[in-house]
Amino acid sequence: MSSLLDQDGLTQAEQLRRGEVSSRELVASAIERIEALDPVIHAVSVKRYERALEEAAQLSGAAQRRSPFAGVPFLLKDLGPTCAGSPATCGSAFMAGVVPTADSELVKRFLAAGLIVIGKTNTAEFGALPTTEPAFGGATANPWDIERSVGGSSGGAAAAVAARYVAAAHANDAGGSIRIPASCCGVFGLKTTRARVPMGPNVGDLMNGLACEFVVSRTVRDSAALLDAVAGPAIGDPYVAPPKPASYLEALGAGPPRRLRITVTPYRPGELHPDCQRAVDEAAALCGELGHEVMYETPPVRFSTLRELFLIVWSAGVSSAIAGFAALTGRKPSPEKFEDVTWWLYEEGQRISAARYLVTITQLQQAARRLAEFHERHDVHLSTVTAEPAPRLGVLNAGSPTACLERALDFVADTPLANLTGEPAMSVPLHRCNHGLPVGVHFTGRFGDEVTLLALAAQLESARPWNINSISSDSSRRKQPPS
Repeated sequence: MSSLLDQDGLTQAEQLRRGEVSSRELVASAIERIEALDPVIHAVSVKRYERALEEAAQLSGAAQRRSPFAGVPFLLKDLGPTCAGSPATCGSAFMAGVVPTADSELVKRFLAAGLIVIGKTNTAEFGALPTTEPAFGGATANPWDIERSVGGSSGGAAAAVAARYVAAAHANDAGGSIRIPASCCGVFGLKTTRARVPMGPNVGDLMNGLACEFVVSRTVRDSAALLDAVAGPAIGDPYVAPPKPASYLEALGAGPPRRLRITVTPYRPGELHPDCQRAVDEAAALCGELGHEVMYETPPVRFSTLRELFLIVWSAGVSSAIAGFAALTGRKPSPEKFEDVTWWLYEEGQRISAARYLVTITQLQQAARRLAEFHERHDVHLSTVTAEPAPRLGVLNAGSPTACLERALDFVADTPLANLTGEPAMSVPLHRCNHGLPVGVHFTGRFGDEVTLLALAAQLESARPWNINSISSDSSRRKQPPS
């Protein structure tokens, strides 16, 4: 059964439809794998085992024929969408004991696709840092090197997919929180176009549209099929994404239908860790070998010039989330319930005036327009996901709150720019360091054009397959990468 867990979700669903294995057996195998590996990796923060086994046992043949992922085990991130009856901690002691009573729209769509939710994954507290080391739940260790970070804030999701607990897991992204963990853990991560995936009913958008919801997965086709399942507006959404294709999965084909014009950020010497620079250079060369037109051009806006503005929105976003949950639960925020960085963001957000916030949004929108014009002149832009490979645990959350945030902003490089523009972007796991640690490369597409990104990713996956390693129960206890 462990060999089936090494397959992607569509393959698992197909074997379930053929009756080669039952959903209950597959779910039980995923649970067994979590119980064997997670004492070391700690990717799963909430367990939903009994209910998942019941749902798997009740799966009907009609549901298997109707739903693309019927009976396939799945994990939700413990931040964002709600799942009725499952705790929602947001990685914070402040939220301990909070249990939603209703499913969010996105969870309903995951369930309609046939997925069996077996638990929830660990997250940075309120998604504040790009590493998953919450004081409340404990750090998640990178399956490729347990002394390394998994990135964040969707680090538990990426680690769970890399460790073969599940083929895909829910994740979300307001500044790189899908793509950064995907890069650190060697899985595929797509940040969708703004408003492509609904956030309701309790939320219209987050941080003026910076945040989006989707998944991390081991294969490109799983992400495409899952986007088919969950994309599209919901009633009452404040705005909608451009029209989607009939099927993202079918649009993959054999790759892009034409030669793409791909620009690459020319980084200054020393700007990136050598492995990240090598990853970008090798990806550019591979794109050229595949017949695409590749050229180097510096974007008109770099994130380094927007850090202060971004931090204003980030502080306001974290602060408003805490204030919102305080109003819902009747709890009063106090510093002993939060990590120092989160509390600093909360207090800073409380100090920001409405006028200052709106001026900041206008300035960021002006920068986003310049970037959007840049991206209109080519099909795809290639850059790095992070400035360095996954750092050691304890590095990104060390020191004073301001020191932590400065270190985090250095680490994320230009990745948050796609959140400012609302454009789709992805981390593709094409590179590994000499010691085996994964390094993703970053591709950004035009607004509304996930199809081109997914088709390119499928072409790259075919040329340089990455879903070929299986992590054994022994490998998670060693520093060496799995074989």
